[in-house]
Amino acid sequence: MPTAPTVAIVDDDESARRALRRMLSGVGFASQTFASADAFVADAERENFSCLLLDLQLEGMSGLELVRDLARRGSHVPVIIITAHSEPELRAQLLQYGCAGFFHKTDPGTLIVEALRRVTAPKLPN
Repeated sequence: MPTAPTVAIVDDDESARRALRRMLSGVGFASQTFASADAFVADAERENFSCLLLDLQLEGMSGLELVRDLARRGSHVPVIIITAHSEPELRAQLLQYGCAGFFHKTDPGTLIVEALRRVTAPKLPN
């Protein structure tokens, strides 16, 4: 039996991390939470996650800085942004870095789940 995709949740708001973890668990995703981008970067398993669900406004390294760092390292982990800030220029910049989705924290959770399912679906051979 295949294992559930595991999503890394990076948000400095503990209640947001808890809510996201509960939501993902309810739809069949496993998750691990991180209170900062620095904590995520320090995790030796960071490349083994199926997806990264990332807030932008973080203490220390920002979400944008983390996205840039992951791109520089050649990371293949899909990144979905979930934020309270939705400046169009920032969104365009993040999508340019290859982010798989960009959501506002007030968007319905179903949209985030759909994006997670899309990026974690098994890839069929050509």
